[in-house]
Amino acid sequence: MDITRRDFLNGVAITIAAGMTPLHILQAAPDGRYYPPALTGLRGSHVGSFELAHQMGWEKKVFDTDKLPISEEYDLVVVGGGLSGLSAAWFYREKHPKARILILENHDDFGGHAKRNEFSAGGRMILGYGGSEAFQSPNHLYSNEVNGLLKKLGVDIKRFETAFDRQFYPGLGLSRAVFFDKENFGEDKLVSGDPTPMVADDIAPDQLNARAIEDFINDFPLSAADRTALIAVHNAPRDYLAGKTTEQKTAHLETTSYRDFLLKDVGLSEQAVKYFQSRTNDFMALSIDAVAAYDAYNVGFPGFGAMKLAPISEEAQAEMEEPYIYHFPDGNASLARLLVRSLIPAVAPGNTMDDIVLAPFDYARLDQPKTPVRIRLNSTVVSVRNVGNAVNIGYNRGGQLNQVRGKHCIMACYNMMIPYLLRDVSAAQSHALSQNVKFPLVYTKVVIRNWQSFQKLGIHEIYAATQPYSRIKLDYPVSMGGYDHPKDPTQPIGLHMVYVPTSPNSGMNARDQARAGRGRLYGQSFEVLEAQLRDQLQRMLGPGGFNHETDILEITVNRWSHGYAYFSNSLYDDSDESEKLMTLARQPVGNVSIANSDAAWSAYAHAAIDEAYRAVGEVG
Repeated sequence: MDITRRDFLNGVAITIAAGMTPLHILQAAPDGRYYPPALTGLRGSHVGSFELAHQMGWEKKVFDTDKLPISEEYDLVVVGGGLSGLSAAWFYREKHPKARILILENHDDFGGHAKRNEFSAGGRMILGYGGSEAFQSPNHLYSNEVNGLLKKLGVDIKRFETAFDRQFYPGLGLSRAVFFDKENFGEDKLVSGDPTPMVADDIAPDQLNARAIEDFINDFPLSAADRTALIAVHNAPRDYLAGKTTEQKTAHLETTSYRDFLLKDVGLSEQAVKYFQSRTNDFMALSIDAVAAYDAYNVGFPGFGAMKLAPISEEAQAEMEEPYIYHFPDGNASLARLLVRSLIPAVAPGNTMDDIVLAPFDYARLDQPKTPVRIRLNSTVVSVRNVGNAVNIGYNRGGQLNQVRGKHCIMACYNMMIPYLLRDVSAAQSHALSQNVKFPLVYTKVVIRNWQSFQKLGIHEIYAATQPYSRIKLDYPVSMGGYDHPKDPTQPIGLHMVYVPTSPNSGMNARDQARAGRGRLYGQSFEVLEAQLRDQLQRMLGPGGFNHETDILEITVNRWSHGYAYFSNSLYDDSDESEKLMTLARQPVGNVSIANSDAAWSAYAHAAIDEAYRAVGEVG
């Protein structure tokens, strides 16, 4: 007999009432083994992964582990089993091949945001990524250290160019579309043929199957005046800051939001500006009211063509021009799996980037007493303290406090959590660490029975300006290692949906918006999130024959209440002060060094690896 998701949730409630922790339930995959990638429902920051941290952060609870016996000793203890923590362990072992290493991870799976989602539908496996998507501009942005690590793991960047079928959706005649909702635009309307260039695009500019901008915008449910004004911004922009020098224009755009630029400098109406509201959500985790106009210029947004600004930065140019195709079928989860297999070879067979995709992983091998590297899941660190020439680390696992010791410790966890864990950190460094307030976001995977509705509507991706999910797309067409991307519209496929709980036009700064969004996200049950996405999908795809009651087969909501790392925002931050905060925050404390992408104020996988390399260098 099949157990429905609702039965599962009711069972959780009953079991909690009976005194058993949710962890006991969440550990079992459908076939009975411990295999977190196969779990559906509410994932990401799942039940059991954050409660102790909230007690320390919100209630200021202190877990006294100092008097506990030292149960194990290691050369290195890593706090956090995400890409940075795994890379730190890998770099340390490369320098010290005989080292004993323990990685402590609070979630029920390794990889951090590099989360693998597995589904079974239509008699086949469907893979998805629950977080970290791909390698961002690796040909331009990757350091020698990152490239060296990838090479030793067997990753050939060029391989992705043959694995990713960039012609697949264009070859079917599909385009991108924009959805206008009746609450904000008077009617529910899907407008296909979107010609908008995207930052980090997987589709070539000449393969968008796009309409002319005039035809596209004239289909919008807006007044004639608003449509004319929007077309002008795209096709005939003026110098909206005429009379100012290039330096003055830059300074103005750095301290003016893109929303205010469109409203006050360009002269668009409030209604017309709504069209752009969430264009920045997926890439920056902020809507246009909290993104500087100069940053919008750097990622190709309209309105700047006649303003004679300095050329965009080299990094921005790479992000605009280098295709977003360096992507495993499960995103960067395969990178995490490659790292784990290298550290603990018994966990999975194989030795290539292709065979990692379908390699069976034996989670029982992660934490074996006789192996030099061990990964201990479901273990929340509650205390880190320098003691003599070593570091004592206290952690909670299954309600039991334990203490281990390492000659060195690398903290590759959320940096904003470190002041509550690291007993020796100064007040000034604690403040600096606290300034990396991570942005919340949700990556939801929905497996649908077929994608004929997309084909009938002539689309493969939708942007929704004023709905919860700002981006909805058929998953990337990547086939490798024996895994084939779904190609038949009559068969199941995974949808990728992006929800960023922003607070548009609230007047809050970026950090406060992150905090507010995180609070809202924690307050939303799976049922609320499910109803939200079902309503939105039905309204967008219903005209194509979609029926959410019969066409949705599986739902995995990857909730990252602490998602993207904070980045310096010229609307609210002084760049020199941000650099000082970042430098101070990642200073080593005794035998403890600090990694994670937070330490670089960058949400990218390569930043996480670079920070791991630096941290290992600091601990010798």
